[in-house]
Amino acid sequence: MPIMVTSLDMVFAALADPTRREILGMLLEDDMAVSDVAQPFDMSLAAISKHLAILAAAGLISREKHGRINWCKLEPDGLKSASVWMQGFGQFEPVNLDAFERFLVRELAEAETPPAQPD
Repeated sequence: MPIMVTSLDMVFAALADPTRREILGMLLEDDMAVSDVAQPFDMSLAAISKHLAILAAAGLISREKHGRINWCKLEPDGLKSASVWMQGFGQFEPVNLDAFERFLVRELAEAETPPAQPD
């Protein structure tokens, strides 16, 4: 029996990767060219493009070409299906994008902090 991948599965799969979560945090600030998205990462442009394709397939971002430049834009409604699903458990509030942005900023700050060296 084939496994059907739902949009909810795709959203959670996209969010499971720390690089993709960091990209979403970057796009909270403003739309970005693909080359600008790739700049802070120590990986190839092809690898970043794969991450962007997964985010786009999940509906979390959109991509448009303007001239020779490919732009990425955050799609805030992309988290709606995950939010609705979590609300079904009665213990989660709808996704607040401002709170999500604060969460991403904290996560990124913690990821950038080097681990303490033992004495």
